[in-house]
Parts: sequence; C-alpha cells; structure tokens
Amino acid sequence: MSEAGDARPRRRLADIAGRLRGRSSRARSNTKAINLALQGGGAHGAFTWGVLDALLDDGRVSVDAISGTSAGAMNAVVLADGLERGGNDTARERLEQFWAGVSRHGIAASSVDEIIRNMFGFWHPPGFSTYGFFQQFTGLMSPYRMNPLNINPLRKLLESLVDFDRVMHCKSVRLFISATDVRTGKIRVFSGGEVDAAAVMASAALPFLFQAVEIGDNAYWDGGYTGNPALWPFFQQSAADDILLVQVNPTTREDVPKTAQQIVERVSEITFNNSLLAELRAIDFVNRMIAEHRLDPRRYRTNRLHRIEATDALGDYGASTKFDTSWTFFQELRDAGAAAGKAWLADHYDAIGKHGTLDLRAAFT
Repeated sequence: MSEAGDARPRRRLADIAGRLRGRSSRARSNTKAINLALQGGGAHGAFTWGVLDALLDDGRVSVDAISGTSAGAMNAVVLADGLERGGNDTARERLEQFWAGVSRHGIAASSVDEIIRNMFGFWHPPGFSTYGFFQQFTGLMSPYRMNPLNINPLRKLLESLVDFDRVMHCKSVRLFISATDVRTGKIRVFSGGEVDAAAVMASAALPFLFQAVEIGDNAYWDGGYTGNPALWPFFQQSAADDILLVQVNPTTREDVPKTAQQIVERVSEITFNNSLLAELRAIDFVNRMIAEHRLDPRRYRTNRLHRIEATDALGDYGASTKFDTSWTFFQELRDAGAAAGKAWLADHYDAIGKHGTLDLRAAFT
C-alpha cells in the first residue's frame, strides 16, 4: 500500500477520535452509541418522531451519526440542531415544534391542493381526494407547469426552526442526507458543511410534485430512489457499529392491490424500499465473510443492524395518508412510534454493542 493509502485510514480514525472527544455533555458515560437510519415517508415520518422521542426520553443511547432521506432528513436535522442547542430535552421540544408546524400550516396537503387549484380553479368538489387524483394524473403535467413558482412551505418552516450554520458545524452528531442526481441517477450524500436547507429540500423533492433542486451545477430529486436511507456512509465515517433503522415504508402487504390507486401506492412502497434492501443484502454478505474468516477484520468490520418498523402502525393506511397533516393523525403516529421505541429498548437494549437484532436474511429474501 502506498504512503498516501496508509495516511487515509489514519486521518479517518483521527477524525472519528476527535469527534468522540468533542461529544457534548449530553452523552452520559453509561450510554451506548448507535447510528440512526431514518427513512422518508411524508407525514408517516411522524412515526419516526415518536421513536426518536422515546429514545431521547430514555436517555440510554447516544447518537453518533444519522442518515436520513426526505422526511427522515428533516427529522435528522431538527434532531441534530436540538441536541447541539441543549441536549435530549431540547431535541424533543424542537421535534414537536416541527411536526406541530407542519400540521398547523397543513403544509403537505396545502402544497398539493394549491397545485390542483392552479389546474382547475375554483372547482374542488366535496369529498374530492387531492392525492388520489394527483397520483392518477402525475404523468400528464410537469411540476414546472403545475407549480411554476416551485411552492414548498416546508423550507420556510425548517429555516425558522433549524440553525443550519449550527448543523453544518455540528461536532457531536454527523449527518448524511441523501438525494438523487437527476442527470446521472446516482445517489448524492450531503454531509458536514454541505447540510444546508437546500440539501434537505433536495432530499425531499418528489419529481412529480416539485421542481428539481439545483445545487451548484447539479439538480436533485428525492433521495428515496437511491438511498432510503443510505447506510454505507456509516461504515467508514462513524465510530459506532450498531445501526438502528427506523423504517416507515411497509415491506410487506398481505393483500394484492386491485384498484389503480392501490397498485400505484404499492409500486411506490416497493420502489422506495429497493435501495435499502440492496444495502441490507451487502451488509449480510460482508458480515458472513468476516464470520467465516474470509475477510480481514482489520480492514472490514461487522455492522450490527437493528430495526423499528411501522408496518403494524401503518397497516391500515395507504400511501395517500403521507399527505395527511392533521394533528390527530400526527399524534396517533407519534404515539405508535413512541410505543415501538420503548418496546425495542425493553427487548433489545442489552444487545447494543454485542449483536444485531435484525434478521438480515429474512429482511431481503
């Protein structure tokens, strides 16, 4: 190996050690470090809010790094900002303020409603399902025509709650925000000083609803197509070997979809889980190769995977509810997420640092 090749791992280890030394006082000496992987899912991200609230309230885990996509990216930056401002309690308060803001302004629903009103003027009959209609006709009109002003109230809310300068210089938690490069189709992971409001909005830019977010010379769409969320940044840029995945896109559905809307919704769920399943398959392969002494453990490490999923909580809700911004719905999902988080801690806290609790083979086969 060249001298330059030898230096890179040393610099990476030095960076990790420096971040550990700089970890804020919120991390107690008896906490266990984990990485958080937060999926996107629109309003369903309120389930993730509940999980995070339970973890923060419990206080026995500290967060080394967070990888987030779309709604997961928003939860990630609000969480990191809150931890930097004042620790776990402040992070809990900021997360509640964020979701209350989304509900108060009806952001997701109002964005779609405004686009539809631009198309049909005052005609908006009672019982009209905006999202259902939108799904059926997204292929007919471009957001550059339906939403020429590129309206996205979420950015204003985020900028009012999150100090992005603080986030970009965060020392206690490392962030990885995924987006999809429109031209190449490849994943783009923003981290460190790159995590600004534009990066988060790029991660959540659904291509049939919002114009691509331009950053520098590139244009980006929702990160769910290529990394929902990305796990590989943890492998070399985090000191923690335990990854807790909060998965809000249902992996399985018992019923075969029959209606056009059901089919579109299930295709969306499958699409937004594909990149994650591929990464789980790769992690399982590396873990097995290490266990069978076919890979050098000095160069590769075993990653312990854990998962909290929303399949049970969201089993009766279709993808259309990703645009439901009612406070009662958010509270229901938050409570379900908090219950799932507490149950996971009760069942699996002792496994952190010892072994994974997610059956990887079952997850992708």
